[in-house]
Amino acid sequence: MMSAAVSPQEELRELYRELILDHARSPRHFGKLDNASHEAQGINPLCGDKLKLYLRIDADGIIRDAAFEGSGCAISVASASLLTDTVIGMNISGALQFFDTIIGSLSGADEVPREELGKLAALQGVREFPSRVKCATLAWHALNSAINDNPEPATTE
Repeated sequence: MMSAAVSPQEELRELYRELILDHARSPRHFGKLDNASHEAQGINPLCGDKLKLYLRIDADGIIRDAAFEGSGCAISVASASLLTDTVIGMNISGALQFFDTIIGSLSGADEVPREELGKLAALQGVREFPSRVKCATLAWHALNSAINDNPEPATTE
């Protein structure tokens, strides 16, 4: 008996699911960041996700370190973990461009090539579940708020 062939598209989806689960189970950069220069809270009232994002940005506008703490669903935690992994070493304008790219990509407004997103392409799977898009974008809204020194909690509403 032959097993059904798995399409390259399905293999890619499975790989991305595994990446999301890995970051949800073992989030990178989780915990309070001492000496943070910027921080923001994020709240997703729909799902109950709550996080606090910490950034250490140097005088040249480079994000030298990032961390987060809080609680939320697997997608929210994985997204925050992927965000912190991604923005460390970036300059502020690059991080804000990534914010625009991710928000546009997840909302379906922009078609972004997977190669341009790297491992963040794993988040594009949530587009199939519109109610989960807010979970995936929460940390990114917090990033935007932290960089722009917005004292109000970032929200997905």
